[in-house]
Amino acid sequence: MTSARMRHVTAACATAYGPPEVVVLRQIAAAPLGDDDLRIAVHHTTVSSADVRIRGMRAPRGFGLMMRLIFGITRPRQPVLGTELSGIVTEVGRKVTRFRPGEAVFAFPGGRMGAHAASVVMPQTGRVRPVPAGVALDDAAALCFGGTTALGYLRDKLALKPGESLLVVGASGAVGTAAVQIGRDMGARVTGVCSAGNAELVLALGAERVIDYQSQDIARLPDRYDAILDTTGLMAWASHRHLLTPEGRLALVVASLPQMLAALRAGKRVVMGPAPETTEAMEALAAMAARGAFRPVIGHRLPFDQIAAAHALVDTGHKRGSVLITLPVADGMATA
Repeated sequence: MTSARMRHVTAACATAYGPPEVVVLRQIAAAPLGDDDLRIAVHHTTVSSADVRIRGMRAPRGFGLMMRLIFGITRPRQPVLGTELSGIVTEVGRKVTRFRPGEAVFAFPGGRMGAHAASVVMPQTGRVRPVPAGVALDDAAALCFGGTTALGYLRDKLALKPGESLLVVGASGAVGTAAVQIGRDMGARVTGVCSAGNAELVLALGAERVIDYQSQDIARLPDRYDAILDTTGLMAWASHRHLLTPEGRLALVVASLPQMLAALRAGKRVVMGPAPETTEAMEALAAMAARGAFRPVIGHRLPFDQIAAAHALVDTGHKRGSVLITLPVADGMATA
């Protein structure tokens, strides 16, 4: 296949802000291939919480205008959502030396989006890496969104140390399941907060114990933790600071403006903001996956033509792990 032959590819496009039904499959122009680029036939991608927040324009309180300025005032500036993918390299530019056609790779467009398409083009120096040894192609598609967020918070923002106690709130989602595994691998004693129905999963991932948020009020827990990672946006410094040890730290993966302003009084004991989207983080996750320390949890699998249903599933707020989308392999070779 050459760039001259590839004219259009199928992509899931968010035509407006709104409910899942605004996401429709369309033919879009294929991206041109530069000298330092590789073209990837996408086999798998995910629908993440980031995708549905952008599609529904659901910003944390106080950040609505900022979110529209970043992603588009009246509709998504980048209609093809999707932060992560895995697939096969089908074509490389004449200066590409790091990859070859036929190679299995996983990629992390991250905030640039664009993974919900049958074919993507990325620079060889971008966030794309070979699939780790022993990792299936479908699992590789879900390594990055939850993994980089969990790693960025636990390792870089919280500076989690071996032997410390870690409470993961929202332990059964994509970020939470990654945080339980990464926290355990870093030597922490992990407690997960999730529903009773997901307790067995979270324990199997390495948590020492599980707290059912439906039967226990988190704010009334008797224990104290060295680090708390809240993936849900439900915790606040004022009402939950007593859950921390004297040197304990609280990480808010999702935070409203009032939460952020209130947390400023806590100084370095509260950490917030996006996790870095780096190739180094991808490589660290790949190394963990290769030695079996981290496997993304894929709780739901849907075909590409049901991607709107995948958005609806994530909208419920009760998905388990990642929602995987599988594309028809032949679609990656679509021509006009």
